[in-house]
Amino acid sequence: MIFTENNYKFMFAALAEAEKALDNDDIPVGAVVVKDDRIIGKGYNQVQLLHDPTAHAEMLAITAASNHLQSSNLTGCELYVSLEPCSMCAGALINARISKLFFSTFEPKYGACGSVFNLVESNAVNHKVEVYSGIYEEESKKLLKDFFESLRNHKDNL
Repeated sequence: MIFTENNYKFMFAALAEAEKALDNDDIPVGAVVVKDDRIIGKGYNQVQLLHDPTAHAEMLAITAASNHLQSSNLTGCELYVSLEPCSMCAGALINARISKLFFSTFEPKYGACGSVFNLVESNAVNHKVEVYSGIYEEESKKLLKDFFESLRNHKDNL
């Protein structure tokens, strides 16, 4: 697929959110929800900051978008996220009825949108999400690699 300028713009915004997670010593994942070419929800991983295993970037961005629209139905919205969503987040995409998902890179251990599982395109659910991957893939991989290397180095120095 050929991505549009807006696809890159919105994924860049998701990567900027990922950097906020990095600043808080959390796994650098960021997400934005877009409707009618406007960002209506943002989120970055805050699992460590909030001591909450559900505080994933996608969950926070979906909550912000739902609050913005005053609706739990996000039909017509797109989610841009710097890492393939896990099964919890994929379930939220289905329940929120997100129309399109764009993510940077696959998550080979927990991914639920094409790598380990593919919940969002499954015939077993009542809503399917269109999935696109690869926008700013190398940039996202570098953020993640640098974070985990730093974490390992920190543990080695303790």
